[in-house]
Amino acid sequence: MNVRNGNDALSGLDEVDQVIVAALRQDGRTPFAQIAEQLNVSPGMIRLRYNRLVESGYLKVVAVTRPPNQGMATMAVIGLNVDGDKLMAAAEKIAGLEEVIYLVLVSGRFDIVLEAVCRDHSHLLQFLTEELYAIEGVRETESFLLLKIIKEIYY
Repeated sequence: MNVRNGNDALSGLDEVDQVIVAALRQDGRTPFAQIAEQLNVSPGMIRLRYNRLVESGYLKVVAVTRPPNQGMATMAVIGLNVDGDKLMAAAEKIAGLEEVIYLVLVSGRFDIVLEAVCRDHSHLLQFLTEELYAIEGVRETESFLLLKIIKEIYY
């Protein structure tokens, strides 16, 4: 089975490692015995390879929760413009806010883009006015409410 291609970020891994990663990307609960059977190797070999992939940073298996199922019905993507000399300090403070689940520094119209989860619109308003705007250097924001998630993958 050849799962390698030139554009694959995992192309530095051998075929066994790539099959392990591909199987766990599809279902993080795939038993090692099932992966081993597919490759005609022992489950112990898969376990060793898995541990090495985790330790080397190629692989991280996590549980993914659904915020709306946990009472966080309002989700927003927020673009921020921040004073240049305060960008990193502001980003670190914002990353520490409970509502922020994703934060990146970007080029283009915004300096920072984040995703926030809130209970409702009132909570989002409170987050924007009392937490986000209180951070030194934040000049302006533009919020985009998520109406429906059409595609969600974790690479």
